[in-house]
Amino acid sequence: MLFFQTAISRPGKAVWMRAPSSLRRRVSTVLPFVCLTMVLLTTSASANVPLLQIASDPFTNASSQHATIVGPDSFSFGSTIVAAAQAGRFFDDGASGIVYATSTSNGFPWTSGVLPGMTGFTVPPGPYARVSDPSVAYDAKHNVWLIASLALQTISGGTSGRAILISRSTDGGITWGNPVATVPPLLATSPVQNFDKPWIVCDNTPSSPGYGFCYTQWDDFGMSNKLKVAYSNTGGLPPWTLSPVPGIGAVGGQPLVLPNGNVVVVFSNVGQTLLRAVTLAPGGATFLGLATISTIDAANNPGAIRSDPLVSAEIAGDGTIYVVWSDCRYRLGCPSAGTPNDLVYRFYTSSGWIPAPWTTSPLRIPIDLTTPTDHFIPGVAVDRATSAPNIHVAVAYYFYPNVSCAPTCLDVGYTSSANGGSSWSPSIALAGPMTTSWLSNTTHGRMVGDYISTSFDSIGLAHPVFTLANPPASGSDQALYTPVTGLTVGGSSPTPSPLGFFNGSPRPNWPKR
Repeated sequence: MLFFQTAISRPGKAVWMRAPSSLRRRVSTVLPFVCLTMVLLTTSASANVPLLQIASDPFTNASSQHATIVGPDSFSFGSTIVAAAQAGRFFDDGASGIVYATSTSNGFPWTSGVLPGMTGFTVPPGPYARVSDPSVAYDAKHNVWLIASLALQTISGGTSGRAILISRSTDGGITWGNPVATVPPLLATSPVQNFDKPWIVCDNTPSSPGYGFCYTQWDDFGMSNKLKVAYSNTGGLPPWTLSPVPGIGAVGGQPLVLPNGNVVVVFSNVGQTLLRAVTLAPGGATFLGLATISTIDAANNPGAIRSDPLVSAEIAGDGTIYVVWSDCRYRLGCPSAGTPNDLVYRFYTSSGWIPAPWTTSPLRIPIDLTTPTDHFIPGVAVDRATSAPNIHVAVAYYFYPNVSCAPTCLDVGYTSSANGGSSWSPSIALAGPMTTSWLSNTTHGRMVGDYISTSFDSIGLAHPVFTLANPPASGSDQALYTPVTGLTVGGSSPTPSPLGFFNGSPRPNWPKR
């Protein structure tokens, strides 16, 4: 096995990347960052690609882990791409702050910084103990970039989600103001409220009756994970108003806006055995319906890694919704320990509320054939400039090349389709291998994040944004990376039938835990 050593981040630090044996959460301070040294490997389908480090953990407080960045999201509009991630991860919950990285020129160069006014560790400091789960959106009507984050307080020795914060940038994502809250936090002594996993989106279709409305969803763990959605049409500023969503249990929801202004929130149930969707009318004030999209059949991934089968969802220009998640239904033994997971997806096009069924069955992304490769934590991007039948879809994900090689072989991969999933490109290994002990440690396992992200630029190239850990001299050396240039989209591997390449048929619903 050949290795290349190239200095990418701080002096004295280096990235070790593998080539295959076949040759294989006031104005902030802006920290310009451009990676000038890159890893150069072969151009084979399984080779690593040149990478840029676009953000690192700037915090030094002794109460959390450094240098750690986890859980990125990104969004693009025009030639601007904004990414955000949590930095300085605590073992039990949340992080010291939220870092961002912005490119105004389709992915090169990038500037980075820290969102202000959040925790006691940011400049200026904020009122919260920790922050987590950033999500990025753009409001075209008001020309403002938004990052939603989860604010945490320490209560009785634990942590509680107290508010969903909205940070705003009016200069193209370069500088950011102190955050506002979508829902005013309750008193710190409240034993009930406990928010989790916010996600934000805006209606950017000028012909839509909801043009300029933004929507934030989250779930309230203190109230049986009830789904919450709030809306605003003021460029992210208050007031934010709660939508009339019934008491539905949800985890990891992601909102999308159809071209006609209807809002679809895709999420899993509390037990992560069902994938569901609610639909709201334009403006968010009217609930239209609830649908079940699919069962979720996922095996626990090895290597002590935190990797729940959370959904990743995006929408094309014609309103076609793609949802991708980790699932083992096409593998023998599913979901017993040691069973590899595939990435599967469903898609649907509708101008009304989202009923069942979608596609007849979840389809397997044919990243590999019968190999024991384990795929998880997908981040799908759909090019909004494309429509059926030529919808461009790109997916970045983590994987173990062989389920038995965990925990020492964690990689980042990429695949894409130029025809809405009718065929897929050969997979590319973007980075790795990593050993999971290099990653930040949490109560639920070693963490790259609950999410990974991919966004398309204005010229149709895909930009995955992900956490990469290097061999640490001490502690961790985990930062935010993206390929030096955007990745092309193509497809040459036909999508398999619903039964895939494996024996057996999709198994009945079976709880993961």
